[in-house]
Amino acid sequence: MPILPPAPSRAELVDHLVRTRIAGEVATPRENNLDHYRKLANGNRHYWFGLEFGDRWTDEQDVLAVMAERCGVSDDPDHRQGQDTIDPMLTIDALDRAAMVLRKAAAGRQRVLFATGHPGGLMDVHRAVAEALRAAGCDIVVVPDGLRADEGMVYQIADVAVQERGATLWHTHSPAPMAAILDALEGSGQPLPDLVMADHGWAGCAGQRGIDAIGFADCNDPALFLAEAEGTVQVTIPLDDHVLSPRYYDPLTAYLLGAAGLR
Repeated sequence: MPILPPAPSRAELVDHLVRTRIAGEVATPRENNLDHYRKLANGNRHYWFGLEFGDRWTDEQDVLAVMAERCGVSDDPDHRQGQDTIDPMLTIDALDRAAMVLRKAAAGRQRVLFATGHPGGLMDVHRAVAEALRAAGCDIVVVPDGLRADEGMVYQIADVAVQERGATLWHTHSPAPMAAILDALEGSGQPLPDLVMADHGWAGCAGQRGIDAIGFADCNDPALFLAEAEGTVQVTIPLDDHVLSPRYYDPLTAYLLGAAGLR
């Protein structure tokens, strides 16, 4: 794993997030954001990420209001096309909240599971945190062998659970791989994680099962932000989850570990 840079200051990290488009004016267009908010509000479970919202978020404008508050997209309902944004200060505030959760995990030597549906972007973020928590005495969950979900295999690379199809790591927002892991742990009599750090449906499924969860999510993926607003997910970190280079996330990771006292 690449050596992380020194932890940046908040001001330095804001500059980096905006320059690399992890936050600020991100690549995800406004029309795509609104389309996903509408589909979630209309009950399309693909966009619920394994969470159960019942009839609590059936108004697209209510979803937009939460996304403006917690992610930093434009709150103007008449802004229908073009550029949208993630507020870098909200990203850093969420990193600070996540750091508090990680501090607690380290202090309690908790059992922690890491997983990603964005292996091309976020794999090394999860790997670095897993390595730091292991060094602090945490038990990093080992995923049982032979798991399948959504016509693919579920296994672990460098402490991070991923899905594989056809010898390729798969980009997936599905909750099914996380459900397969948790079901297998329960079925074999192993304890469930105290904490899950993941993204998308992997984090949503864990939160819905009552496990403390930290999740990463893009501005077109509202489910985890709604779950944080409801208290089902502890922290949702807003960012573009697949920018030009995975190395762009290294300063963010360094800041998170520094804030958690894990450097």
